[in-house]
Amino acid sequence: MKNIVIFGAPGSGKGTQSDKLIEKYGFKHISTGDVLRDQIKRGTELGKTAKGFIDEGKLIPDELMVGILADVYDSFGKDHEGVIFDGFPRTIPQAEALKAMLAERGHKVAAMVELHVPDEELVKRLVLRGKVSGRSDDNEETIKKRLNVYHTQTQPLCDWYNKEGLFHSVDGLGDIDRIFGDVCEIIDSL
Repeated sequence: MKNIVIFGAPGSGKGTQSDKLIEKYGFKHISTGDVLRDQIKRGTELGKTAKGFIDEGKLIPDELMVGILADVYDSFGKDHEGVIFDGFPRTIPQAEALKAMLAERGHKVAAMVELHVPDEELVKRLVLRGKVSGRSDDNEETIKKRLNVYHTQTQPLCDWYNKEGLFHSVDGLGDIDRIFGDVCEIIDSL
């Protein structure tokens, strides 16, 4: 089983690469945003609790988020190739909690793959995405704030996973298939 954390700033191509990995390897996929929306929509106890925090404009506590992810992870059963974690962890305490949750099940993270894209390119991609999709959060001012949050809060995870011997970086510029090939080389080497 190969559990993979896919990592990168907004607009780095995590969703695109995740979709290709799912198709090639048969991985399951856990996107925190999708999971939260689903739990809230279904009205689960965890979803109701999460909605309370969201409605108050608060971040969901790590313990609750790990509980939700554990619930989804367990729903996949034992017979799968692995899971791509997309959008989680975002902080070192979350990485530690994910490690502990997986260890309780006799599993672990096999690799953390960072899609590295320079900020100038990320801004271009996200502004274009905003024009195409109409996403209100894809405007230059909001994008710069999101990138600042990413660099200050999330970037230290690269160092943490490097110390764990699990960090891999891929150049996220250029042809999507070349990037995918680079990611597959990492996964195939595990």
